[in-house]
Amino acid sequence: MIAQLQLDLARMRAAPAVRGPVLTGRVVTCDGGLIEVEGLPLPVGSLGLIENDAGAECLAEVIGFRAGHSLMMLLGDAMLLRPRARVRALGQPGEVRVGDALLGRAVDALGDPIDGGPRLDLPQVWPLGGRREGALERASVEHPFDCGVRAINALAAMGVGQRLGIMAGSGVGKSVLVDTIAGHAVADVTVVALIGERAREVSDFVSRHMGGHRRGGIVVVAVPADHAPNLRLRAAQYASSIAEYFRSQGKRVLLILDSLTRVAHAARELALVLGEPGAARGYPPSALAAVTRLVERAGNSARSGGAVTGVYTVLADGDDTNDPVVDTARAILDGHIVLSRDLAARGHYPAIDIPASLSRVMDDLVPPAVLDAARRLRALIAARESGRDLVMMGAYRAGGDPLLDEALALSGPIDAFLTQPRGHAVTLADSHAALLSLMGGHDA
Repeated sequence: MIAQLQLDLARMRAAPAVRGPVLTGRVVTCDGGLIEVEGLPLPVGSLGLIENDAGAECLAEVIGFRAGHSLMMLLGDAMLLRPRARVRALGQPGEVRVGDALLGRAVDALGDPIDGGPRLDLPQVWPLGGRREGALERASVEHPFDCGVRAINALAAMGVGQRLGIMAGSGVGKSVLVDTIAGHAVADVTVVALIGERAREVSDFVSRHMGGHRRGGIVVVAVPADHAPNLRLRAAQYASSIAEYFRSQGKRVLLILDSLTRVAHAARELALVLGEPGAARGYPPSALAAVTRLVERAGNSARSGGAVTGVYTVLADGDDTNDPVVDTARAILDGHIVLSRDLAARGHYPAIDIPASLSRVMDDLVPPAVLDAARRLRALIAARESGRDLVMMGAYRAGGDPLLDEALALSGPIDAFLTQPRGHAVTLADSHAALLSLMGGHDA
């Protein structure tokens, strides 16, 4: 406790003195979570504190303005809020605190610890919306990335600085696959954003990954599903800012965002509150634009030599792969992994639909022999799946399709190659060796 107080005193002594009057305003209306404040002209994204009848202060964020009034939304519940309540500005507009002290910690969207540890001393600031780089400042994807999953390493190889989507319906295994990648991927720093998840899942994830030898290289930003939409959106932006900060130091960062769909849901709620009409299946244009802006923040930096490799989960509502969020993400990402409910029902983990999954950078990352073996194996898997119904009904006779005959002969080894126990990692080199052994051994 004394050490914590000493840290707080040192932080207050180092803080620059604010000159001039403190900006304040008054609450005019509160309707459906939208608060209008007069006399407080703040930029969009600024934070403010609103007094309530209990003598406490509620934190709110400016999300727009109208007719000279600032439009704010609470970052919590509207408890005991009254008309003409006093509102005062807080912090630096559009900036968040970052620093090396985040490593090994779990925080919320405001940078406050949720792991029971001491408060963080974060001396650096970073724009919440990121620092936009020119297109030519983004280096190409040239080096392979080891994610620890054999099926991905061998058949949809990732690259350092790539943006990859994991797409599936609910309950198909996205979180389990993300858990494996977060625990075994090779990176200097891993930043995990858990957006709109159940509080129990957040607690389980932190307990699994914050106790081992990798703790000092991981940061968790979590906002459960019952929090305000602007807080959920802010958490995704904050995690991206943390990843950008470490990239500026020349580090290779793995950014995992689970899930991009819930970020789009949060952006949709904000847009509808502000009166923006729904367009694509109820998604306003700004909600889908928020997805694009987040994804574009990942990538390689030619200036610092660092990289942010992005893994984004995308929830296909109703297993519809043409959902607006899925379609928008697929168009901007550098590859996608599709999970199959049918494979999950068979106990096939990870339930990756190989023919539907691809990496747009794989051709530039792996040796020609591995690339050729991967193409042949993908063809065998596609043939087996397309002829599965005929084989199950007994309507297929050997010799009718040589490719299907080959796939059926290798069915057991293929399944053994594609499946992987939860929590077990397979390195990139071992994945390639197993692929060459499977295809080369059959050729022999």
